[in-house]
Amino acid sequence: MHDEPARGPLAYLARPHRPALVARTLDELRGPVRGIVELPQRLMWNPHRAFDLDNHDLLLWMYENVLREAIRHDELRRFINKKILVRVWPELNLPDGVRRAWEARHTALRAR
Repeated sequence: MHDEPARGPLAYLARPHRPALVARTLDELRGPVRGIVELPQRLMWNPHRAFDLDNHDLLLWMYENVLREAIRHDELRRFINKKILVRVWPELNLPDGVRRAWEARHTALRAR
């Protein structure tokens, strides 16, 4: 018989030693849908932190950075939009831990 240590809930990692942060509900995600968005340096370390959401590739890049780097729920609510997230989810290049964490909580994303 194996003695296994008691484990808490499974934590998915955005990167080593950083758990992925997942919105409690998709409905709380009411970020912008158009225009230019500038991310704070904490979310985007590049000096070019402005993203034109009307440019599909830039929108994907911004979402990937926010989903990977966010550590507070208000960051998700401020920059991510539910309808856009659901639409672009299959296209996002995310760390496996981020994708699995979001899909574990939000079946609407898993189905996509």
